[in-house]
Amino acid sequence: GKPAGELMSRLTNDIDAVNQAVSQNVTSLLASVLSLVGILAAMFVLDVRLALASVMVVPIMFGFTEFVARYTLLGFRELQKHLGELNGVMEEAISGQKVVKAFRRNESAIEAFRRSNQAVFSAAVWANSYAFLLMPLTNVLGNFFVIVLAGLGGWLALQGLVSVGIIATFINYGQNFISPLRQLANMYNSIQAALAGAERVFEIIDTPAEADDASDDVPLKSIRGEVRFDHVSFGYRPGTTVIKDMTIEAKAGETLALVGPTGAGKTTLINLLTRFYEIDGGRITIDGADIRSIRKADLRRRLGIVLQDTFLFSGTVMESIRYGRLEAADEECIEAAKMAGADPFIRQLAHGYQTNLSERAGNLSQGQRQLLSIARVILADPAVLILDEATSSVDTRTEARIHKALLGLMAGRTSFVIAHRLSTIRDAGQVLVIDNGEIVEKGTHRELLDRRGFYHHLYVSQFKGHAI
Repeated sequence: GKPAGELMSRLTNDIDAVNQAVSQNVTSLLASVLSLVGILAAMFVLDVRLALASVMVVPIMFGFTEFVARYTLLGFRELQKHLGELNGVMEEAISGQKVVKAFRRNESAIEAFRRSNQAVFSAAVWANSYAFLLMPLTNVLGNFFVIVLAGLGGWLALQGLVSVGIIATFINYGQNFISPLRQLANMYNSIQAALAGAERVFEIIDTPAEADDASDDVPLKSIRGEVRFDHVSFGYRPGTTVIKDMTIEAKAGETLALVGPTGAGKTTLINLLTRFYEIDGGRITIDGADIRSIRKADLRRRLGIVLQDTFLFSGTVMESIRYGRLEAADEECIEAAKMAGADPFIRQLAHGYQTNLSERAGNLSQGQRQLLSIARVILADPAVLILDEATSSVDTRTEARIHKALLGLMAGRTSFVIAHRLSTIRDAGQVLVIDNGEIVEKGTHRELLDRRGFYHHLYVSQFKGHAI
């Protein structure tokens, strides 16, 4: 995918460029065309020969315009590209400012900005040089046209074919005729510059949206939560397989702990269950129904997700919880917060449930954000839970509160947990040990320890010193 800053540039700078070109040129275009037609009609009434000679300037004028506009488009296309890259650099530097400061990389961040900014400046000079070249060219051409018109008129007057008065009138018309032509040429050049932005905007618009399709459109009114991965295979790119012929069966209400080294395929399984990616082989079923036969919106309505990297939108605390079910009443949101263990800290905030959250809820601690995300899922009341348990960034007391909230959330629901905590692994109905896209071991915590295999090695390396 494209960097966030690049996408924001397309949705702001590029759209603004298109908007300016359209708003500034539409009215002027109509006025120039009407003026051109009116003057041309008057010229043909006065003298057809001089009028035909005048018309000859039109293709010459637009020939020059097309030549310049071609390079203008290339220049502004390059400018918009570098502008998007500059926005990406700035967005990354602002988002990662703490990391930049912690690693003392201020100078390198400034240098990255300087290089990107210089590229924008160079592209802007190139693009605008061609854009501004058109005006003097059309002025020279217009003056040359008037000289030719006067010369031709003088020759016709010497032949007695036209009066001096008509020549004088024609020269005046010629000057008025060239003015809207110049305006049209500059408008065309301006539109070419805007096209560079429009191309980038339409590239996003033309990107296929996630199809909410279903082969059979199976309705999901109420589900028990029996989930099965049946010989599932998947790869992010052709020729590479991340998940290899994997079969998993989860009974309704059962907790499955997914354990394994980083990059083993745990998160990929979650993405396949939620249909963020489509499987390459096999099938995934819920209560016997293939999830590809269920509309994505209906499927995800039955899934609850609590991720390690909690994301909360700006707004009040109440609105953040209500995001789980928009039609929920205030009392339901408060009850969900109580079940998640979030109510005590919320009531201590300046305005309680009406406290405004800053961007990404930066005015809350990591633990508080996680409790709110749990409350949000409780309100959604899903049948199947997907949890990433990582709580390494919170203190022991907060971790205990989060664990208690998660236990309440998991009760009676089928749960897939990317497990980082020993207590969750011990309580799980099944522990699936995943390595290199395959299930290498499965069983309960005690059964896997007794086998003294891959899981035992993971346990010794990660949980050494914990009581079994």
